[in-house]
Amino acid sequence: MSKNMLQPEDKKLVNELFWGSFLLEACYNYERQQALGFAVGIWPAIKRFYKTKEEQSQALVRHMAIYNTTPHVSGAIAGVAAAMEKEASENRNFDVNAINSVKVGLMGPLAGIGDSFFWGTFRIIASGIGISLAQQGSPLAPIIFLLVFNIPHILIRYFGTLYGYMFGTNLMTNLKDNGIIQVISKAATIVGLMVIGGMTASMVSMTTKLSFMIGETEFALQSYIDQIFPLALPFCYTLIMLGLLKKGFKSTHILLITILVGILGVFVGLF
Repeated sequence: MSKNMLQPEDKKLVNELFWGSFLLEACYNYERQQALGFAVGIWPAIKRFYKTKEEQSQALVRHMAIYNTTPHVSGAIAGVAAAMEKEASENRNFDVNAINSVKVGLMGPLAGIGDSFFWGTFRIIASGIGISLAQQGSPLAPIIFLLVFNIPHILIRYFGTLYGYMFGTNLMTNLKDNGIIQVISKAATIVGLMVIGGMTASMVSMTTKLSFMIGETEFALQSYIDQIFPLALPFCYTLIMLGLLKKGFKSTHILLITILVGILGVFVGLF
């Protein structure tokens, strides 16, 4: 499907998704990260595909699941998600859980690519050019910096949204009746769980200072834990927090519990 093959209403929707993608980090928070911004950005698709308030509410709640990726490439994920929402609105047997599974499966790999290109490449190149011009006293330095960084950014954001929607639409059309979407959903779920596991390992830090003496030799407990199960304490603590969430604890309460555990743990010499 080429851009010219899109219906006028589809082209309008792609434009709305593109502009909506700039709201991704408008309400960033540590509970759901970019989820609220994503939900607001995909609202034009939800409003178009679902006609009742109940269906629209369910779709918005669905997109409030934790979400985090490089903002510049998020349009591609929004395009795919919008195409899947379209299929869900037309096919009552469609598994809506597949939408978030695909989102989570895509956000990690695309974040790696996006961070490398934008923060690790384009930003450095743009900064180098801008600083060089600024050292020469050129008033164009900040303008050139913004242009060098944002021209590829805007192009990738727009065409990512466009081709994400086209890919998602073609995918739903081709796989509607052959059951492959379930396989893709399962694979995306597995990748998504790997992403969440990686986030837990990289974002949760917990070590213990406990040690004990055997004879004249001191044994540090943390070193033995790392040999048996690296990052075991962050993993276990994350599972405990997940259990509290399932029991109905609010995220603010869990945050306060975490702060309290940290303060008391350091005070008694546990951490």
